Amino acid sequence: MSATTTNATTTKPPMIRSRRDASVPSRVTVTALLALSAFYFLLPLWWLLVSATKPFGEQFSGTGLWFDGFGLFDNVARLGSHDGGIFWRWMLNSVLYCGIGALLGTAFSALAGYALAKYRFPGRGLLFGVVLAAVLIPKVLFTLPLYLMFSGVGLMDNPLAVLLPSVVSPFGVYLCRVFAAQSVPDEVLEAGRIDGAGEFRVFRSLSVRMMLPALVTVLLFQFVEIWNNYLLPSMVLGDDRLQPVTVGLVGWNASHVAVPPALVVVGSLVSLVPLLLAFLSLQRFWRAGMTAGAVK
Repeated sequence: MSATTTNATTTKPPMIRSRRDASVPSRVTVTALLALSAFYFLLPLWWLLVSATKPFGEQFSGTGLWFDGFGLFDNVARLGSHDGGIFWRWMLNSVLYCGIGALLGTAFSALAGYALAKYRFPGRGLLFGVVLAAVLIPKVLFTLPLYLMFSGVGLMDNPLAVLLPSVVSPFGVYLCRVFAAQSVPDEVLEAGRIDGAGEFRVFRSLSVRMMLPALVTVLLFQFVEIWNNYLLPSMVLGDDRLQPVTVGLVGWNASHVAVPPALVVVGSLVSLVPLLLAFLSLQRFWRAGMTAGAVK
């Protein structure tokens, strides 16, 4: 008996060591791939930061990957004064389109996802299947039909042509449905109903608080998606005063004679500031929302 125990004791450490040794190459490989991906995605941002800080007109000189003088404040001043300050109007338009569209889209997604998760009604499975199918369809495919529809109802050159499609988010509905099903217990809802609360009050006072991480994630995704949207606003908005910053910068970039390329570089950097502020200020919520459905 003692010999068997001694044998088992002496054979366990080599097995543990072999497993640890085998996991070392895997960790190194994963770390190397993550580092390569981070380098690939961060290199353009680093170039943009370095180029925007150079003195005006020297954005494309030098190596492009290290600082050579500092003229960021002068560049931003030139950017704001060009063409009567149209850039700041574009930024305001983008903030309004993204803010209103993201808030309404998150509210509708929360209501739809909560209803799909907590209510039983005929056709619920079919409706959820339609939502999943909509998630797989690229939104760019809807641009031409939306353009024709808005043209037919007289919404061209109208901010509603940008806002109305922005409040629909199939992915937001899917995420809210998954999160509501896992994080909102039916017992809590029943307790609220027993206390005399109506369905909307139960949703507003109880469910929304438990779904907050998912709602913040949907809000951020909607904000970024609307901010980066270019094709639809460029087709439905012909007035420069109504365009978002993405469309305006592309227009500047197309007119190299009228607009110095340095302004496009500086404007691109400034246009990233609202996105960075949104992610940094709400990161503790959207990290939790991204893991919705990962663990049961």
